[in-house]
Amino acid sequence: MRRGPLQAGEKVQFTDRRGKKITDQLVPGGTTQTEHGLILHDEVIGRPEGSVTVTVSAKREAQINAQHPERDAGKPWKGARAIGGWQFAVMRPRLADYVLSMPRGAQIMYPKDIAQVIQLGDIRSGMTVLESGAGSGAMSINLLDAVGETGHLTTIEMRGEFARVAEANATVYYGSRPQWWNLLTGDFDSVAATLPEHSFDRIMLDMLDPWNRLEQAYRVIAPGGVLICYVTTTTQLSRLAEALRETGVWTEPDVQETLERNWKVQGLAVRPDHQMIGHTGFLVVSRAMAEGFEALKKRDRPAKDTTSDIDEMTAVERAAQLEELELRDISDRKLRKVLRDLDAQVAALPDTEGAADATDVGGSDVGVTGGAGALM
Repeated sequence: MRRGPLQAGEKVQFTDRRGKKITDQLVPGGTTQTEHGLILHDEVIGRPEGSVTVTVSAKREAQINAQHPERDAGKPWKGARAIGGWQFAVMRPRLADYVLSMPRGAQIMYPKDIAQVIQLGDIRSGMTVLESGAGSGAMSINLLDAVGETGHLTTIEMRGEFARVAEANATVYYGSRPQWWNLLTGDFDSVAATLPEHSFDRIMLDMLDPWNRLEQAYRVIAPGGVLICYVTTTTQLSRLAEALRETGVWTEPDVQETLERNWKVQGLAVRPDHQMIGHTGFLVVSRAMAEGFEALKKRDRPAKDTTSDIDEMTAVERAAQLEELELRDISDRKLRKVLRDLDAQVAALPDTEGAADATDVGGSDVGVTGGAGALM
């Protein structure tokens, strides 16, 4: 963790009184463009963290850079951005802020999901972790931070250009390339096949088809190790969960998703924000059994069919299945009770005078017609 005066080359976060945040790298002679003028980096470098800087007019900056006109070439400043006089607090960005603002080559995981990966995956200092899918490096940077310099992270990325983006983002964040990181390029199965058996405490898979990588994942993970997978769709989720069960060497998968909502708090006006971060992905967590031992499984209820595909059935089988589904989970006794309760509720309405009286459920007329008419 860095302390002391802000230095050139550091990433800093500028926040105005409205809460708008801008993250930029301090460069001698550099500027950061805002909607209210320019922030001069020379006025920020050397200041303590938590200080306040004031924007200057773009016209003034043009005068300041009179000796370097190339810095203003091709920058048609808008009048609204030439005002100046706007205050920004200057802080070093949190890791979550850095991740959301860093250059991206691929879609990143949100901090809410990253935090759950670290917690549910039980990823701690000194551990050896294998990651597949570096993307832009958001998860990699957090894993590097979690295991620390006493641990080790191995990342396998399919695309070389994504590996370069992830490596650059991590290098800028730490100030130099983390020495406890082994970044490999290639497909997961081929690269994992070169790694020692049972050499990883934790495995994190962020890829399209993690169910196809379970064999190599089990080979390199230590017994009792935690596997955590990030998938975004329900079809991926279903295939992964069933594949984990079919192998017999992974414990029953635990599935979670996290929703994030901010709140507005101003005096007695306290309410949830109108916008929230809803579904972004599912986290599937499982643990590796020791060799020679099979994972324990839940016993499904015999009457509950969760595997048959109705589109693959014959017309007769489909009709029988639909009839079973329509009648499932409700007995005649419960149905009679439901109808009695509804008839009583309909009769209690002020505009139901003259409605048909409820009749015995056991007869041919159930008495729903009158009730339904009253509910219309």
